[in-house]
Amino acid sequence: MDDVRQYSMESLFVSPSQGKLALEEVIREIILFISEENRQGYRLIIGTDSQVNYGVDFVNAIVVHRVGRGGRYFWRRLRREYKKPLALKARMFTEANLSIQLAGEVLLLLQHELASAFVELSPHIEVHIDIGQNGPTKEMIKELVGMVKGSGFEAHIKPEAYAASCVADKYT
Repeated sequence: MDDVRQYSMESLFVSPSQGKLALEEVIREIILFISEENRQGYRLIIGTDSQVNYGVDFVNAIVVHRVGRGGRYFWRRLRREYKKPLALKARMFTEANLSIQLAGEVLLLLQHELASAFVELSPHIEVHIDIGQNGPTKEMIKELVGMVKGSGFEAHIKPEAYAASCVADKYT
């Protein structure tokens, strides 16, 4: 019998050009995209945004940016129900935690795929946090940036945090 995996709709990512993909397929698409022009510089970015809507919709985005030459992105929606409305601080920490978890999964899968292809590459992943110097989230910058850096990833906040504030935000 074939190795058939069941994926919940929540676990699938959406690519504007490829449709619905499992995370493993997203990783293969990223590797294919990079291999098309492997002399270019690339940035691999994870970001999450959320929207309160009878619960909370969180949207993860994975962006592979071919510096100066465009990029590709993949997104998924995660719906969470809470008994009480989620406070802004709790939402921001949940967004960052979801990004860190996804970045860890992406890193492991990339390392596995690249090792099986005998390609030496040390993937560098950025986490974009949907907070900035202006507005109510400015009080959380040190904590959230520290959380991301402590997890081994590079942290970016607005206005540089486009994976969260633009790509993921588009689908919340």
